[in-house]
Amino acid sequence: MTAAGRQPRDGLSIGAVLAQLRGDFPDVTISKIRFLESEGLVQPGRTPSGYRQFAAADVERLRFVLSAQRDHYLPLKVIKEQLDAADRGAEPPVPSLRPPRKLVSLGAPAGDHGLPAPEDFEPGRPVRVTQEELLAQSGIDAAMLAELQQYGLVRPGAAGFFDPDAVLVAKTVRAMTEYGIEPRHLRAFRASADREVGLLEQIVTPVYRQRDAAAKARADEVVRELAALSVTLHTLLVKAGIRGVTGG
Repeated sequence: MTAAGRQPRDGLSIGAVLAQLRGDFPDVTISKIRFLESEGLVQPGRTPSGYRQFAAADVERLRFVLSAQRDHYLPLKVIKEQLDAADRGAEPPVPSLRPPRKLVSLGAPAGDHGLPAPEDFEPGRPVRVTQEELLAQSGIDAAMLAELQQYGLVRPGAAGFFDPDAVLVAKTVRAMTEYGIEPRHLRAFRASADREVGLLEQIVTPVYRQRDAAAKARADEVVRELAALSVTLHTLLVKAGIRGVTGG
């Protein structure tokens, strides 16, 4: 996978490279190969007249990049860092392209079939988690915590304490970073959750405005049931989307 500033030499044309790659990567195009070159992920030589000439090492490098994107969902920045490390002779050259580890249980409750049940959203006994405790329990460092707060993924209360769910969020994000995902990539999750919460608020706020305790209890029950249904729908839609991506 050695890249280089090599001298132009005999090799494959970009069309020939495309033909070699198409069997394993049917969606690859000449434009895609040119884009990867523009990002510095492959550096083919040139003929005196300016035509690209790809060596076998260039094709291997392209296969690596395309596999990392397709099978491991790695951003190009992370892939380039791995290739640069390989070019420097780092060992192992591509540590992130091991078979994905099965994520450990984060302790989050789940209903039947792994989907949430309304009781999972019942408030438990209030527990205040300090920043030091969150860092120790989640295994992240202060810099990552600052990023999580910057992008709204965890939010301390007014007194500066976190809740146990913040620890689970931090653990989850830490696991996702092993696949090249950064906290900034997860802003959409925060925005989506806020929209879902906003919808639930619209539905139950009129009930909460009623003064009797029975109405408040009904509203609490509706919130829990709708929250479980919302998360279930989100999960099923993601599963359906993944099937579309993988062809399953």
